[in-house]
Amino acid sequence: MTSIYTLNLTALLALNGALFYSRQSQSQPQAQAQPSSTPSQKDLTTPLEPKYVPSRIQSLLTSPLTPFLTVYTLVMASDWLQGPYLYSLYADEHSLPPSLIPSLFTTGFLSGALSGSFIGSLADTYGRKTACLSFCVVYALSCLFTTLSSSIPVLFIGRVLGGVGTSLLFTVFESFLVSDFKNRGLEGRLGETFGTMSTLNSLVAIASGVGSEGLVSVCGTRRAPFWVAAGVLGLAGGVISYTWKENYAQPLTTTKDNKKDDNLKASTSLLKTLLNPTILALGLSTTIFEGSMYLFVFFWAPALQSSSRAGTSLPYGVIFAAFMASTLASSLLFARITSKLSFSSLLLALLGVSSGCFFLVASLSSRNGSSQLTFWIFCLFEACVGVYFPTMGYLKGKLIEDGVRSQVYGFLRIPLNVFVVVALLVTGRMESEKAFVGVFRVCSVLLLVAAGGFWGVVRRGGSVDV
Repeated sequence: MTSIYTLNLTALLALNGALFYSRQSQSQPQAQAQPSSTPSQKDLTTPLEPKYVPSRIQSLLTSPLTPFLTVYTLVMASDWLQGPYLYSLYADEHSLPPSLIPSLFTTGFLSGALSGSFIGSLADTYGRKTACLSFCVVYALSCLFTTLSSSIPVLFIGRVLGGVGTSLLFTVFESFLVSDFKNRGLEGRLGETFGTMSTLNSLVAIASGVGSEGLVSVCGTRRAPFWVAAGVLGLAGGVISYTWKENYAQPLTTTKDNKKDDNLKASTSLLKTLLNPTILALGLSTTIFEGSMYLFVFFWAPALQSSSRAGTSLPYGVIFAAFMASTLASSLLFARITSKLSFSSLLLALLGVSSGCFFLVASLSSRNGSSQLTFWIFCLFEACVGVYFPTMGYLKGKLIEDGVRSQVYGFLRIPLNVFVVVALLVTGRMESEKAFVGVFRVCSVLLLVAAGGFWGVVRRGGSVDV
C-alpha cells in the first residue's frame, strides 16, 4: 500500500517540476528584455520601479517584498511543523483520555472566534507590525504550554493561546501586505503576490511535514517539532523587528479634533462594510469553504482508512505530502487560470468543484468504494485550496477599505470558527465509524449554497472584480 501512495507522490512532484520549469521558461524572455538594475533598498516601504519586471527567481531574491515573504515563510513553517503531531502529542506523550482531546481542539477554535472580534481593531489602531510581532510571541508561548507539562489546565492555556495565534496569523499578515500595496500603488500586483504566497506555503508545508517527521525520529519525542516551531517564530520576530516599518490603518475621516466623531464614523464604516451584500457573500464563502477545509483535515484519514483493506496501515506522511503537492501544482497554475477567468468566476468554480468532491467522496465511502479514487478526489480538493486562498485574498484586498481592514478580516473568521466548533460537537456525538460521510454531504450542500449566494450578488451587479 505504501508503494502506490509513494508513486502517487512521485507523479505529483514530477508534475510540479514540469509546471515550475514551464513557468520559468515563459518568464525568461521577459526578464532578458528588461534593464538589469534592481531596487537599491530592501524594506517593504520602497516603491518598485514601474518598468522593472524581474524573472521569478530573481524577483524573490531581490524584490523589496523579500522581507515580507521571508517572514511569511517562517510563520507558515511554524504552523505546519506542529500540525501533524498535535493529536499524537496529546494522546501518546501526555496520555490524555480520547474524550478530552476534542475538547482541547474545540477550545482552540472558540478562542479564535472570540479573539477575532477585537484583534483586528487592535491591529488597525496600534499597528499591523506590532500585531505580527504579537503573533510570534503568542504562538511561541502556545508551543511551550503545549509541550512543557501534561497538566490539563496548562494544556488548555496552550490551546487558548493557539486559537488567538491562529486568528492573528490569518488576519494581520494579510492586512499588512494589502495595505502596503495600496500605499505604494501596486494593487495590480496583488493577485500575483498572493499566488506566490500560495506557492511558498505549499513548498513549506511539504518541507515541514518531512522535517517534523525527521525531528521526531532523531529526537525520539513528538515535542521536538513544537520546540523548533518556537525557535522559528523567534527568528521571524527578529526579521519583522529589523526590516519592517509600522503599518497603521488609514484614517476614515479628516477630522482631527473630535475623536468621538472619528470613532463614530469608524464604527459606521465597519458596520456598513460588514453589511455590504458582496462582503456578506464573501464571508459566507469563506466560512463554508474554509470550514469544510478544516473538517477535511479532521476526516480525510478515516475516510481513506474506511475505503482501504482491513488491517492496512496507511502512510499518512506520504499522503499528506501528496495533498500539499496538489496544492502546489494549482498555485503554480494560478497566474494562467486568472488570465482566462475573472476572480469572481474562479471563486464560483472553486465552490462548485469542491462541492462535487465532497459529494463524490461521501457516495464512495457509503459504498466502500476505491481508496485510490477517494485519494485523487481529495487531491482535487487540495488543488482547489491552492487556488482559493490567493483568489479570496485578492477579492478581500480589493473590496475592503484600509481603515477597517483588520477588523473586517477578524470578524469574518468568527463564523468560520463557530461553524467548525458546531460541526465537531455534533460529529463527536455520533457513534458511527463513518460519521464523516454525513459531514461531507452537509459540506457539499453548504458549498453549493455559498456558490448560489455569491452568484446572486454577481448577477445583481455586485462590484467584485474591481
